[in-house]
Amino acid sequence: MQVVLGVSGGIAAYKACELLRLFTESGHEVRVVPTREALKFVGEPTWAALSGHPVSPEVWDDVHEVPHVRIGKRADLVVVAPATADVLARAAHGLAGDLLTSTLLTATCPVVFAPAMHTEMWQHPATRANVATLRERGAVVIDPAVGRLTGADTGPGRLPDPAEIFQLCLRVLRGRPLDLSGRKIVVSAGGTREAIDPVRYIGNRSSGLQGYALARTAAARGAEVTLVAANVTLPDPAGATVVRVESANELREAVLAATAGADAVVMAAAVADFRPATRHDAKIKKTDGAPEAIHLVKNPDILAELGERRRAHGGPTVLVGFAAETHDVLANGQAKLARKGCDLLVVNQVGEGLAFGTPDNAATVLVAGGEPVEVPFGPKEDLGDAVWDLVAARLS
Repeated sequence: MQVVLGVSGGIAAYKACELLRLFTESGHEVRVVPTREALKFVGEPTWAALSGHPVSPEVWDDVHEVPHVRIGKRADLVVVAPATADVLARAAHGLAGDLLTSTLLTATCPVVFAPAMHTEMWQHPATRANVATLRERGAVVIDPAVGRLTGADTGPGRLPDPAEIFQLCLRVLRGRPLDLSGRKIVVSAGGTREAIDPVRYIGNRSSGLQGYALARTAAARGAEVTLVAANVTLPDPAGATVVRVESANELREAVLAATAGADAVVMAAAVADFRPATRHDAKIKKTDGAPEAIHLVKNPDILAELGERRRAHGGPTVLVGFAAETHDVLANGQAKLARKGCDLLVVNQVGEGLAFGTPDNAATVLVAGGEPVEVPFGPKEDLGDAVWDLVAARLS
């Protein structure tokens, strides 16, 4: 595959070296096209050595080869990382003052922008309008990560992890449609923890891998993704706004807040059914006698509440639940689908070496009023895409 890596003039340009390495080591041929400003951060020899191709920001170099047309037309993917506010503005307005913006105008392949800039620049109405324009034209514009920026400032505007940008680009290269462009998606992931005391908790084995795969694949299809993550230690998926929670009640509050205006909600988190009735303020000490009984109370049923709220007041167009079962998988799943009021229910068997903590999964997607859809064993991203295929069909 032919990949064009555009690099614009931001401090995050050094991170693009890692993205370039990931592409070349996976067998892609990469042509780096920096802006003049980018070369002030990372020099031409570095890009040439890492890519194995000459590097120039000018349309006038090797003009007999017409690089401003040839590079874009031959590419299977163009990814701009980092994409500064300036490059986003020039791309949105069709300017072509250097080799990178000329390449963007001639590219007929998918285009991915990974913005990185200061928070105020990202949130400025002009930048937001330019991002909206690019998305309307079919480009994938990844929302930046939240974190440490230049200097002591922190906020949205940080370049996502290069490995996550790479994974998103691989999904785009597989030719998935941008059928979630402009859609607001909420995904929950991980497993909740219910505190017994400051040290101990009741929890489960969920790693969050499936929820993160759902967020990653939704972003690659153009969605605006909010990921509510319960006790997950994975890198933030590129393009997702991550809200971190611990308990079932915290997850409920975060999901309900994020659901306002959402087109689809996917509840992939493993939510504890019960919590201790009392949380001890100090660590419970071991005694010689029988341990004190832990009395449990029910946690809120978040998926059922979302279904009830939708019936009463409207809400997301598509509601998706997950059911992790150890036995009678389909029977339990069918009962849960009817009880929860969701449109789709992803049912998978869990146990030793199955689903939890593994990179692969298999599932049956139960469809309200329709036939079940079998998703064969494979990467969790493939299951994510299968779910989004069904969601997108309903949204359209």
